[in-house]
Amino acid sequence: MIEEVAVTQEEIERSYTRFKKDADSGGYHLNPDMEFTKGLINGLLVNEKRYGYQSCPCRLAGGNKEDDLDIICPCDYRDQDVDEYGACYCALYVSQKVLDGAQEVKSIPERRPPRSVRKKAAAAPAGITMSSLPLPNVCGYLCARDGPPEICPVCKARKDRFERFI
Repeated sequence: MIEEVAVTQEEIERSYTRFKKDADSGGYHLNPDMEFTKGLINGLLVNEKRYGYQSCPCRLAGGNKEDDLDIICPCDYRDQDVDEYGACYCALYVSQKVLDGAQEVKSIPERRPPRSVRKKAAAAPAGITMSSLPLPNVCGYLCARDGPPEICPVCKARKDRFERFI
């Protein structure tokens, strides 16, 4: 049985302000539906109190941080989901098109592999693939994801300034 965890409105407001500031400075956007967004932040805070880390409230966390690193907000799937669908899986982060009302948020398929697949991948020997190579930006910031962020968190350059490092 999962224990009940209480989060205060003050904690939600404080976290919303922090999330908004971080999103804005990194070239991201929070969902403009305040009630929805604050509900997600409540879920993140509940998970933090429960597990010690802010795992995505729309996914089932296992309570083991090492196993859940990929779903700690912002999750490893955020950038690709926002690029492809206009929002991340839980829709906390949205694209500029969604923010402007030019795109509607729809159902987003789950990218996270099943636990059995994640365990096999973790046990496999490390190999270098194209997607594992970092994407450096003009300022030297390295992004080790499949694609660069919309805006560099360091120098604020747009994603087209990133190049594959070979």
